[in-house]
Amino acid sequence: QVQLVESGGGLVQPGESLRLSCVTYGFIFMRYDMGWYRQAPGKERELVAAINSNGGSTTYGDSVKGRFTISRDNDKNTVYLQMNSLKSDDTAVYSCNAVVGWGTSFLRPWFASWGQGTQVTVSS
Repeated sequence: QVQLVESGGGLVQPGESLRLSCVTYGFIFMRYDMGWYRQAPGKERELVAAINSNGGSTTYGDSVKGRFTISRDNDKNTVYLQMNSLKSDDTAVYSCNAVVGWGTSFLRPWFASWGQGTQVTVSS
């Protein structure tokens, strides 16, 4: 059974940093491309960053380019999201999932079930 367990969120001020972690269970992590998604109140879930299975290639949403960095540790079945220079617009629940469609213009989540997510709130 697939499990996605996110952590690392919190309340921070604009300009500060956070590092999110997503530990995964129940599938062969090293074979899957992975992504971080976020959903703000009243908005659709959006993909903010993705990384391919061996960690050699990444892609970012325009709103986070240059501020967020996605990485992974295949030995620990974990994907990370380093978030710097946080803004109030980054406030959302952040979740991870495997992604399908690498190499196309449309990456979409692989698993139907999601973890609980981790809340990131950026406020002064």
